Amino acid sequence: MDLIAKTPKPPYYAVIFTSLRTPGDSGYGEMAEKMLQLAAQQPGFLGVESAREDVGITVSYWSDLEAIKKWKANIEHLEAQKLGRENWYAAFKVRISKVERDYGI
Repeated sequence: MDLIAKTPKPPYYAVIFTSLRTPGDSGYGEMAEKMLQLAAQQPGFLGVESAREDVGITVSYWSDLEAIKKWKANIEHLEAQKLGRENWYAAFKVRISKVERDYGI
């Protein structure tokens, strides 16, 4: 995937996932890659951008709120969410925003 997502003309939606990790990997890297591949197969998925230093920020882009709702309820994603709460994240926050304008080079 591209480092900067190629998104369509707005409006569309962004799910912003901000996290603080627990120490160690404990299967996190493998699951993160699996979730990225699975999300990319979901109807309405537009792209993703991610960065991690002290704080991890992943922004996924979606065509509409219904697509986000279905992704949140995906069985495999639900299992990853459970493992994240139990093992991988010391803290996290999810924000959903409507993108009304974008521009760049």
